[in-house]
Amino acid sequence: MTGLVYKSTGSWYTVKSEQGDFIECRMKGKFRIKGIKSTNPIAVGDVVDYELEETSDTVTGTIYKIHDRKNYIVRKSVNLSHQMHIIASNIDRVFLLVTINNPPTTFNFIDRFLVTAEAYGIETILVFNKIDTFDDATLDEQLYMQHIYQEIGYKCLRVSSTEMKGIEELKEMMIGKVSMFSGHSGVGKSTLVNAMEPSLHLKTKMISEASKQGQHTTTFAEMYDLSFDARIIDTPGIKGFGIVDMEKEEVSGYFPEFFKLKDQCKFNNCLHKDEPNCAIKAALEKDEIAWSRYRSYLKILEGDDEHYRTDIHNEDRIISDKTRE
Repeated sequence: MTGLVYKSTGSWYTVKSEQGDFIECRMKGKFRIKGIKSTNPIAVGDVVDYELEETSDTVTGTIYKIHDRKNYIVRKSVNLSHQMHIIASNIDRVFLLVTINNPPTTFNFIDRFLVTAEAYGIETILVFNKIDTFDDATLDEQLYMQHIYQEIGYKCLRVSSTEMKGIEELKEMMIGKVSMFSGHSGVGKSTLVNAMEPSLHLKTKMISEASKQGQHTTTFAEMYDLSFDARIIDTPGIKGFGIVDMEKEEVSGYFPEFFKLKDQCKFNNCLHKDEPNCAIKAALEKDEIAWSRYRSYLKILEGDDEHYRTDIHNEDRIISDKTRE
């Protein structure tokens, strides 16, 4: 039998059959997927083959095959730096939720996420959430960030779950697709899903005032069928997002604005750091590329996975007058 994985708790997997039934399944033996060193071989969104087993009065299943994935998105395992955790697979669109100060989402985090999504061929849309809470300074910061990413070509939405602003536009972008919501803990993923589909009643928590960080409410990734012909994968909040399996020479190819110019560099293997006649650095000096993006690029090259969450928005604004306008 063939089904779709809707929830993964590490040892048990909730699979929806082609007939629409949900079956709790275990994994048969150890799965080794070529080229992937993962802490979770089966992910939400996977199409799997399974066989039913009847034990006493319950019916469970055993998964024995994972179908080829069209894509997946990963992050480094928290405890095992050389392994990765597959967040979800077979995704049509990712909506990355961004909040300005409640909690803060940094340029560096956004850029790392976008680079990973580009590498795995997944369209990402930035969703600036909690716009109802903005004062003038916060609004200015949000519009500045939005401008940077729209100039590159990323779609951006502004939403408020409490005031239902932007919700209908968001729903229209999800019709007929498998979408994933991601972002830091506390950015309002579950609240936003509840606003679109109140019957789900997903758990939510308040932001910790002491740390301005979110508290984890979604423990495991889970897919939901929505009433407007859409599926959503709700994921646990991501604190860190280390880049996985990427050579230094590859990184600039996943920055769209860098990729457009890199063939104009003098050297084919230009890393856009100290080389002469570099088109990216020339564009940077003309404010045609945002300094925040360039600094994120350098930090990825340096492999600075421990400290990338420290990021000051105002520093970027001072450096790039054109972007600030």
